[in-house]
Amino acid sequence: MLKKMLSALLAFWFMAAVAAVDVNKADQATLEGVKGIGPGLSTRLLDERKKSPYKDWDDLIGRVKGVGEGNAQRFSDAGLTVNGASYGAATKPTKVTVPSSSAKASAAGK
Repeated sequence: MLKKMLSALLAFWFMAAVAAVDVNKADQATLEGVKGIGPGLSTRLLDERKKSPYKDWDDLIGRVKGVGEGNAQRFSDAGLTVNGASYGAATKPTKVTVPSSSAKASAAGK
């Protein structure tokens, strides 16, 4: 019986620890519960959110001093989301390399 209760408690704690916190919905205390976000940053996040909700991670990074790509990734790993989306490769454009016209011409001549 004790093992079952302990297992249930650990499962609940684990679920709470990885629960997503949406920056557009969270209050100050909830934001400060995300590892790395303290009172100063949570205040800046809320002040900017009062102007308008964050559209995406790029919007948040551009508007809030102290949040760059590195911090965005750390906050996302700790459970912070913007409109339900975590920060990651999906939010970054992929770089496509297109051969120049001279490279195409030399390849065609071979």
